[in-house]
Amino acid sequence: MGIDTGSRTSKGVITRDGELLTYHILTSGTNYRQTAEKLYEEILVKAVLTSGDIAYTVATGHTGSVPYSNEDVTDIRCCARGIRQLLPTVKTVIDIQSQTSQVIRLGEKGEISNFVVSEKCAGGSGRFLEVVANILRLNIEDIGSISMKSTKAVVFSTSCAVFGESEAISRVAEGMAVEDILAGVHRAIADKISALVNRVSLVEPCAVCGGAALNAGLVKTISELLGIHLLIPPLPNFVTARGAAAIAEDKLKT
Repeated sequence: MGIDTGSRTSKGVITRDGELLTYHILTSGTNYRQTAEKLYEEILVKAVLTSGDIAYTVATGHTGSVPYSNEDVTDIRCCARGIRQLLPTVKTVIDIQSQTSQVIRLGEKGEISNFVVSEKCAGGSGRFLEVVANILRLNIEDIGSISMKSTKAVVFSTSCAVFGESEAISRVAEGMAVEDILAGVHRAIADKISALVNRVSLVEPCAVCGGAALNAGLVKTISELLGIHLLIPPLPNFVTARGAAAIAEDKLKT
């Protein structure tokens, strides 16, 4: 089992011989430990298994909240391992999380050769999208497709999520089109991501994962800015949890 307790959502997967048996996701809320325990109970029910059927569990993210794990592993290592399993040729990984984003360079055998993590400001992460979606009263799942209707993206003068919120409110008051505001937000985030990518020196193929990888508008913007085709693994928001489960299986083989 692999458990990824994130700031916004907590994900769990169960695998057998490298194959995905089931997966589950919950909103993390404010009590990570309670959510982790609920996730454990619900994913076992979903898989029609008992705790005795789980040979080894690796946790990542807010690991102190997962009392049933056998081992805690960093999210960077888990993300790299997950990508290696799902897209073994990938050399650069862009992982866009709720609070931070990170770019990981992988070696020939999938080992981590370099990585960089965004600063504490959430301007280059999924949090900026959540803030703007709330301002525009939109479901976050819808903003990607809406943004792709833009004909003239709004230029944001800041990439900070806090100041960006004020700027987005101003743009709404000025009567700017919703799709143009969203396209501008995507560009502001893409600029941050691009700067991170440049710091590790991009090597293709490049993949994007994390919850924001489900946002087609953001992925398109990053792809255009970098001038490359971005690969998206299946269930991109579960890549880190998949990596945790893969590491758990690796433990059983040693």
